[in-house]
Amino acid sequence: MKRHCIPILFIWITGISVCKAQELPISVHYNERVPYLITTPEGVKGLTGTPVALAFKNANIQYTWKKTPPKRQLKILKDNSGLDCIAGWFKNSEREKFAKYTHFIYQDKKQIALTKSDNKKLYNHMSTDAALSSQGISLLLKDGYSYGAFLDKKIIQYRPTIYKSTIGNIAMLKMLQHNRVDYFFISYEEADSLIESSGIPKSNFKYISFSDMPKGEKRYLLCSKKVGDDIIERLNSAILDLL
Repeated sequence: MKRHCIPILFIWITGISVCKAQELPISVHYNERVPYLITTPEGVKGLTGTPVALAFKNANIQYTWKKTPPKRQLKILKDNSGLDCIAGWFKNSEREKFAKYTHFIYQDKKQIALTKSDNKKLYNHMSTDAALSSQGISLLLKDGYSYGAFLDKKIIQYRPTIYKSTIGNIAMLKMLQHNRVDYFFISYEEADSLIESSGIPKSNFKYISFSDMPKGEKRYLLCSKKVGDDIIERLNSAILDLL
């Protein structure tokens, strides 16, 4: 009998350990990004911050917000060394290899481009194909970011003149202001907040809407593989109640 008790006891203890590990607070990583993720005295809020906070609260799952640079967030999920999630990211095939996704927490409006108001190379209702295939038009991309399946594919297809950077959005806007690049893609919701927070007159820029741009991309909560499927299911249930 004793020989049988050892593995049973081991399994029982192991099960308790796994359960306790899942009860630890989950670290939800974010970077300040108005209007999606905004640090306030009451916690992180915004178009993606608020539904994430409500989902964890309503699912009764302990969590803590951690301000983390974007590229570092992806590395944390790839390392899979703890219970970590990142808020408000797009879904793509590369990220699906190392992350678990919840149901989407927010869907953007159609993406637009920001450019200088006197830039004649870009005009309203042109196609993304025309913009990306035109010679002499430079595109600013944030390194490590996905712009959604539609644009990611188009950028690979046309290989426009690209400048990649890890700078923040305000610094990107200043690159436009000083004519170092022609344009960058941004969600409609974010454009107004960005220009307002930059202190640069809005009249210096124009919004470019594209004739072939699909509906806005969905934003998700991505979690490391160590976050249990039961946790994902509870979050999904809470998210669906919010939508």
